[in-house]
Amino acid sequence: MKRIIIMLLSVALLAACNKQLEEYNPSGLTTDQVFSTPDGFETLVNAAYSYNRWWYGKEEGYSLSEMGTDLWTSGTGDKYIDLTQYYNLQASNTVVSGLWKQLYAAINLCNTGLGRIDKAGYADDKKAIRNAELHFLRAFYYWHIVEMWGGVHFTVTETSGVETTANRTVVDSFYALIFRDLETAVNNLPVTTTDYGRATKPAAQAFLARMCLTRGLNARAAALADSVINNYSFVLLPKYADLWRMDNLQNKEVVWAVNYMKNLVFDDRVDASLYPGGHPRGANNGHLMFAMKYDDLPGMQRDILNGRPFNRYMPSLFLLNLFNEQVDSRYNATFKSVWLCNNIKTAPAGMKLGDTAVVCSKYVVDATGKNYRVYDRNTTYNTDEGGKDRTHYVSLQKFDDPTRAAVGEEESSRDAFVIRLAEMYLIAAEAQFNLNNSSKAADYINVIRKRAAVPGHEAEMVISAADISLDFILDERARELVGEQLRWFDLKRTGKLADRIKKSPDAAKYFQPYHVLRPIPQDQIDAVTNKSEFTQNIGYQ
Repeated sequence: MKRIIIMLLSVALLAACNKQLEEYNPSGLTTDQVFSTPDGFETLVNAAYSYNRWWYGKEEGYSLSEMGTDLWTSGTGDKYIDLTQYYNLQASNTVVSGLWKQLYAAINLCNTGLGRIDKAGYADDKKAIRNAELHFLRAFYYWHIVEMWGGVHFTVTETSGVETTANRTVVDSFYALIFRDLETAVNNLPVTTTDYGRATKPAAQAFLARMCLTRGLNARAAALADSVINNYSFVLLPKYADLWRMDNLQNKEVVWAVNYMKNLVFDDRVDASLYPGGHPRGANNGHLMFAMKYDDLPGMQRDILNGRPFNRYMPSLFLLNLFNEQVDSRYNATFKSVWLCNNIKTAPAGMKLGDTAVVCSKYVVDATGKNYRVYDRNTTYNTDEGGKDRTHYVSLQKFDDPTRAAVGEEESSRDAFVIRLAEMYLIAAEAQFNLNNSSKAADYINVIRKRAAVPGHEAEMVISAADISLDFILDERARELVGEQLRWFDLKRTGKLADRIKKSPDAAKYFQPYHVLRPIPQDQIDAVTNKSEFTQNIGYQ
């Protein structure tokens, strides 16, 4: 299966060809010339997809979508404590500023394409598909903007020069466009694609189901989720752990993914001459962010299997305690708790290569007589369950990549799953609960819980209508989707951010009600001339 080849370009000036697209070099041509041919317009559509890579599988995206929730706190290496713990979060935050710029650049590119596609020279069938893709992507990017910042700047037309004013548009207008764009996408996208990573009809339906749930359109959310579950070839993999194998990324549970290339040259790392608009780290970085620092411990040294530990984020004790690993296989598939000796030179007496060298546990563990290191609940967490030892802890391993070529390699070719079939079951369950049908909600959740069961414990994973509540659904979403860049959106959608943040004491200490929106970047506030109209979100300086 081919993968969509992505090129970044400037709408204002096509000065050079990106190294990812060898067959077409627009150098020296104007945008009008380039976008008036099918080959040239393909570069625009491909570039419109590329902005997903600034969010999915990147530290910036994790900081805004997973951190600052009930599931995480800061590791020692956390660079953005203001986002993870809300400590002095202000408009000067560089992540907020960077993603604001990238998302609005993506919107402008989509608007440009939608305004010019009639003159691109496409055959009618290809034109309808590319038009639908741009509508889908614009809806997707605007969802990120409106949920992060609320009623901020809104436009549906191409910006070709410098604009010095910005508008404040109500949230309802954003969602009205999102729904119109997604209707166009659903009606015109193909059911399947040979270019892995392109949007399809079921992907548009799945995202529309997510939007319907967000806006309280529960019956429609349930119907759309049902359609994705029943009308296509997607299936839940028999084993949850198989979802994360590097040799199994293009599997039948993935509805839509942001694809990264095995040849890292074709990914999005910045290159001064060939890819000046790229990311400083490039490709998927999830494997770096969640690993604890194991390579300073007796019997251990950094290797490819255990990863390069950036030590950014550690799980809250609340997250770890959501799992009963005796019956739920997702705990051991999701987290790494044991590290095996790979350095005999620093190993304690009696330890051999391959023996247990480090154990991290959410329980209190008696380490007496053990020749390996133990970091247990009392070592890692304070009595209020906030972080204590922020360097050694149970680590998320879903995004590990043992296929990297070198110990120090920052880039991973792992695709970032944006929508999985399991989410459709959870959306349908939440919608049915909101419609006062807890029994049907339990049926949907039991499908994914039975898949997750440790063999022989299926009956213990089954729940009933009496177990269903909004908090239970959020707990189940955490068990199934942790780390997949949905949590902050989930808590905001359900109105539970302020309540659930209390389960992560480090963040609860500084959280304020206005944190349900992010600060508008200060450089944006400074740049506009209509400052009395385009003002900062309430609560931020």
